[in-house]
Amino acid sequence: MKIDVVLGLQWGDEGKGKVVDVLAETYSVIARFQGGPNAGHSIHFDGKKFVLRSVPSGVFRKGTINLVGNGVVLDPLTFKEECESIKAAGIPLEERLFIGKKAHLILPTHRIIDAAQEAAKGKSKIGSTLKGIGPTYTDKISRCGLRVGDILSPNFMERFHALKEKHIAYLKQFDFEYDAEAGEAAWLEATEYLKNFNIVDEEYFANECLDNNKKILAEGAQGSLLDIDYGSYPFVTSSNTICAGACTGLGVAPRRIDKVYGIFKAYCTRVGSGPFPTELNDSFGEELRNRGYEFGSVTGRPRRTGWLDLVALKYSIMLNGVTDLIMMKADVMDTFDTIKVATSYIVDGEPCNVFPFETQAKIEPVYKEFKGWKKPICDVRSESEFPYEFRVFIKFLEDELKVPISIVSVGPDRDQTIIREN
Repeated sequence: MKIDVVLGLQWGDEGKGKVVDVLAETYSVIARFQGGPNAGHSIHFDGKKFVLRSVPSGVFRKGTINLVGNGVVLDPLTFKEECESIKAAGIPLEERLFIGKKAHLILPTHRIIDAAQEAAKGKSKIGSTLKGIGPTYTDKISRCGLRVGDILSPNFMERFHALKEKHIAYLKQFDFEYDAEAGEAAWLEATEYLKNFNIVDEEYFANECLDNNKKILAEGAQGSLLDIDYGSYPFVTSSNTICAGACTGLGVAPRRIDKVYGIFKAYCTRVGSGPFPTELNDSFGEELRNRGYEFGSVTGRPRRTGWLDLVALKYSIMLNGVTDLIMMKADVMDTFDTIKVATSYIVDGEPCNVFPFETQAKIEPVYKEFKGWKKPICDVRSESEFPYEFRVFIKFLEDELKVPISIVSVGPDRDQTIIREN
C-alpha cells in the first residue's frame, strides 16, 4: 500500500485541515509528519468549528487511526488542552490517537527562548508565533532535546531539569525578564496526561500499517514556501514542510509515496514578516482579509493578503512533485469585478520566471487580469454549476501549472467541496 500526501503550496493557511477531513473518509490512517502547535487546522461540520494544532485532522472520522509522527514537535500542555476540547465533543480520542516516541517535546523554557530571541531581533523579527517551535528544533539538531518516549524513562525528571538549566544559562545573554518556573507544574502534569495515549515506535507502526494494506494520508503543516531549506529564508519555519518531509517525519521510504495533493488558495496570504510579491495594501487586500476571514486560527493575527502568484506556485509544485491540485476559497472573490494573477516577476529591473534566492530583492509582479464571475458559488454542489468566468479561470490555471485541479472548495464546510471528474 502507498502513502498519499496533503500539503500547502503557499505560506500556510491554505485550508489543509478541511481537505484532510474530507479525504480522511477513504483512508485508514491520518498522519502528521512535521510542525508543531503554531499550525492551526480548522475543520467545520454540523455547524461546529474545531481548530486542531497537533492532533491529525482525521480524528473526527470513525474508524481512523490518527498518528503524530516523529517529525512533529509536541507541547504537552497545548496538546492536553486540545485533546480535552475534542473529547468534550464526544470523540473517543484514546482509541484513535497514536504518538511517535521520537517526536520532540516543547518545554516551557523553549517558549521563553523563542520570545527572548524574537525581542532581540527588533525590526528584523521573523514573525515567530512564540510557541517554542524553533528552539525545540534547535535542540533536536543540537542532539540535546527531550522526546515523547523519554517521559517513560525513570530518569526523565533528571533530564528535564538538566535541559531547563541549559536553557537558563543560554538566556543570560538576553536583556529579557522571565519566570523559569511559570507553567512548569502544569506542563509536567500534562506529560503524565500523554501517557493515556498509545505511544509507539512510529516508524515501525507506519510501515506495518502499509504492509497490512492500510492506506495512509500524510498531513503537512504550514506551507511549502515556509520550508526551512526551500522557503523564503530566513522568514521560514523550522522544519521541512515539503513532500520529502513526509519520508523523514514518518520514517517511510520515498518509493512508498503515491499521490501528492497540493493545496492553494485562489489568492495568497502570509503571516508575519518576509517577502510577498503580490501583497495588496489597499481596499482589495482588506476585502480579501475580511471576506476570507484571514486571521490566524491559533494566534488571531491578521494575515497579509494578495493576488495569486503563479511563479511561487510553480516552484512549490516542482519541489513537491504535485499530482493533484486543490483550490480553496475561490468563493471569497465572488464580488470582485476583476481578478489578477501574477505570471512572472521583474526582479531588480530584469524579467524573471523563477522564485528568487535573494529575499530582499525588489520584486515587481507582472499580472494577467480576468473578469470576475460576480456570482456567489458557496451553494454550488457540482462543477456544471460553475459560472463561465470561473471556468475560464480554472482552465487558465491548469494550462499554466500543468497539473489538474481535482478538487475545488467553495466554502468552509465539508459539503462545500466539489470533486471534479476531469
